[in-house]
Amino acid sequence: QVQLVESGGGLVQAGGSLRLSCAASGSIFSIYVMGWYRQAPGKERALVARIRSGGSTDYADSVKGRFTITRDNAKNTVYLQMNSLEPEDTAVYYCRLLGTGDYWGKGTLVTVSS
Repeated sequence: QVQLVESGGGLVQAGGSLRLSCAASGSIFSIYVMGWYRQAPGKERALVARIRSGGSTDYADSVKGRFTITRDNAKNTVYLQMNSLEPEDTAVYYCRLLGTGDYWGKGTLVTVSS
């Protein structure tokens, strides 16, 4: 089994920054992709950013230039640096790991006030 634990969510004013962390533990034999998804009230869960084992990244258009995903392979941890936050970024943010299985964290709430 693989466990993902997210941290770093909270309340921030528009224009502020937050850094999310997701630490993976357990029976990790291989990691192909780690990423962040978010789900706002009344909306479907959607990709925010992901990083592959080779280091290549993808971002949702709405966060390009504001968010940065990085990864510490030695710690099996992925980070999401979120700058210039907007009220539209308010959501529950979920970590996802694709390896031998497909694993999700429980989510961390990010609230951006205007």
